[in-house]
Parts: sequence; structure tokens; C-alpha cells
Amino acid sequence: MGAFLETHIKEPNLSPILNRICPGWNHVSNHDTDFDGRIVIIWKFPAVVDVLHQSRQSMTCNVSLPGDNNFTFTAVYAANTREERKTLWEEFFEIQTTLFLENKNWLTGGDLNQITHYQEHSSPAVDHLSSDMLELKDNLTQLGVTDLRFQGCANTWTNKNPSAPVTKKLDRALINDVWLESYPNSVASFLAHDFSDHSPCLIDLACPLPQDGTNPFKFQNFLPQHPSFLQVVETAWFQSGSEATDLSTLGFKIKGLKRVMKTLARDKFSDIQKRVIYTNSLLKDVQVQCLNQPNEENFKAEKDLITHWTFLRGVEEAFFKQKSRINWLRLGDQNTLFFMRVAATRNSYNSIRSLQLPCGLLVTDSVELCEISLAHFQSILSPVNLPLLSSPFQWFLELLPFSFSPVQQTLLSFLPDTTEIAKTILKLNPNKSPGPDGFTSAFFKSA
Repeated sequence: MGAFLETHIKEPNLSPILNRICPGWNHVSNHDTDFDGRIVIIWKFPAVVDVLHQSRQSMTCNVSLPGDNNFTFTAVYAANTREERKTLWEEFFEIQTTLFLENKNWLTGGDLNQITHYQEHSSPAVDHLSSDMLELKDNLTQLGVTDLRFQGCANTWTNKNPSAPVTKKLDRALINDVWLESYPNSVASFLAHDFSDHSPCLIDLACPLPQDGTNPFKFQNFLPQHPSFLQVVETAWFQSGSEATDLSTLGFKIKGLKRVMKTLARDKFSDIQKRVIYTNSLLKDVQVQCLNQPNEENFKAEKDLITHWTFLRGVEEAFFKQKSRINWLRLGDQNTLFFMRVAATRNSYNSIRSLQLPCGLLVTDSVELCEISLAHFQSILSPVNLPLLSSPFQWFLELLPFSFSPVQQTLLSFLPDTTEIAKTILKLNPNKSPGPDGFTSAFFKSA
């Protein structure tokens, strides 16, 4: 399915034109609410489209695809003036409530005729946030929608004026949290604008992720909560001797710790969401038994299950908090859902699905992606032919006139004692990214 915006096709001419350029496709327009019919939605079997709401600036419909893939799609062509756009946002808040879109897969796409930040404007003269930008951003936040991960052109509109060229990001594909849960691999592609002044947007609901090998180890900060954590660490550490006197021995010990940490996480905490749901169902069953048969055994079982369920919920929250990389949220009760949504958004944006070569070719094969990425960074970090330095060493010294005093230089050579090392480690944020070994500071604090 698709949508045409700003068609300016009068209603009597719409069917003949579309039958000629899109034979076999169904269509519906907003001619009932706009004389020019600025929005036209097209679809082809087996898709089924039912219009739910239309106005001069938007059309909302329910889309049914094979395989129980249903979602709500809103095509937008916002007005040029701020006052008219206010009407559009009032409509959005109304249909979100009346159609219960907060609980449905909701995709919004089209021309919003406004940018959200001055960085979405090519002109250096636009260097501050205007009231229009803030208003659009506030409306998107209140609706709970964000940009779908996209590739291609960052700016989507051009004035096509060679003497004073300007580009902006006026077109967007917006999704809510429910959409991201249902279509985590969906991606939008903004293509070349061709004869138009706007870039067409192509949305893939299930863009496949490149299949890589084994994921690198990363310590899960909730593992120290397990009662046997310290015993497992101690056993693995002493299997290769009590001390690590050199880096080789230390590396061997770290490798052994990785192995047992993976085993502990897999055996005790894998599929943590399913474990929470399963334990909760057991708890409810026991609570029913407590009401029907109030005896000591049932009450003790209920108490134990409440303790275990609470423990697993805490682990679940810690798991998604670490994945979400949210460091500013310190307090609150069970922010698991929030962390899950942030983690899903981060995963969607951080995954590399394709790379565009200088010639314009789009590469999606996982092997080619690895080779291209490796070659790119090798050319920067370890080029075959090192460039010759034409500047004398004294020139580099003049760039940085500051230098340490002899006393400070001596202090730099002193090795820190164990107390200073321990104090520094204890100050580290456990939710920060781990080092090359995959262990966060939470491991060293707990072990």
C-alpha cells in the first residue's frame, strides 16, 4: 500500500489517472473533506484498507495484511500555517483517544511542513529553536510517537533553487511503542526526490538484520543478586591458581570467569520475562488455594512465591535498565516497561542493516557489511601506505605549550597502591559500558 500527497487531482479525474498509472490498485481519497483531494491512499490485494477518519490534513485507516499483520496508518499533509496545523494536532489527540491508538500498532507518515530542530534545516542562519519547532516536538511527545529508524536522505525537501539552495526535513515516518514491539526490524528509507521537491519514503515492515556470529560477552549487572554468585566466582578463580602475577594468567582467569558467568545467566535468568510471567501464574494459583484451603502449607508457599516473584521482577528491571543505558533515573517503582521501550528503541537505531557505497549502491549482505566496515576502519587506523609527516617535531610541541613540571612528571611514574585502585573502582558507575573484557564495574564491586 502507499499514499500520494499534494496530488491536486480533481475527483472526476482521479480514477482514470490512477487506473492508468496504478492498474489493479484500489484507492481512496479525502475529496470529501478537501476539494483538491490532497491525500490519496492506494492498496492492492491481499491488503485490506478501511478508512476510519479523514480531514483536510490527514487520513487514518486500518490496514489488514496476511498473517494477522494489522496496523493503523495515518497519512499526513500538514498545512503551511501554524494556526491550521494546530487543528491537525487537535485531530490527532482526538483520534488517538477515540480509536484507542495507544494500544495499537500506529504508523504516521507524510509531510508535517515543520522541522523539530534547527539542525534539520540546511541554512546556517537557522541556528536556534523557534516556537514552531518546540510546538511540533511537544505534540509528538504528547502523542508518544517517535521517528521510525530511517536510512537515506536526512533532509527530505528541497526548494530546487540553485541560487539559494535550501533543504529541510519536513517528511517523517512516526511510530508508537506498540509498533516497535510488533515490528522491531521495520525501517524507513527516504529516496531521491526525482521530479518532486519531496523525497519519497519506503517502509519495510521486516527488514532482516544481518546475522552475525557469537555475541561478545557482556556482564549482566543483576548476576550478583543470585545467592551462589560469590561461590561460582571463587571456584572459577581458584581453578587456575590463587594469584595472577602476569597479564597472561589474568587473561586466562578472566576467560574462565566469562564462561561461568554465561552459564549462570543462562541457567538461572534466561528468558527472564517468561520466568516472571510463569512465577506470577504460580503465585495466583497458590493464592486461590489459600482462599479455599487456608492452611500453613499454602500460606508458606504463597510467601515463598511472592519473594521469588519480587526477586525476578527486580532482575527483569535491572536487565532492561542496563540495556536501555538510562543513567539519570535513580528512583521509582518497577520502571521495567519504560526500560523495555527505551532498550527496544536503542536496539532499533543501533543495528546496522545496510551501508551505502560512494557509488550509491546499497549493501545489505552481512558478510559484505563486515568486509566494508573492516576495510573502512583499517584505512583510517592502519593504512597500507603511511602518510609522510612534513611538519617538524618542534611544530607539534608549539601546538601544546603546556608541560608538566619535573615533580609532576615524577608523580606520573608512581604506581597507585591497592587502596587507591579499590577506591577508584568503587566510584565507577555500574551502568556504564564495560571494558574490552566485557565486565562492568558492578562485577568487580560485587566479587
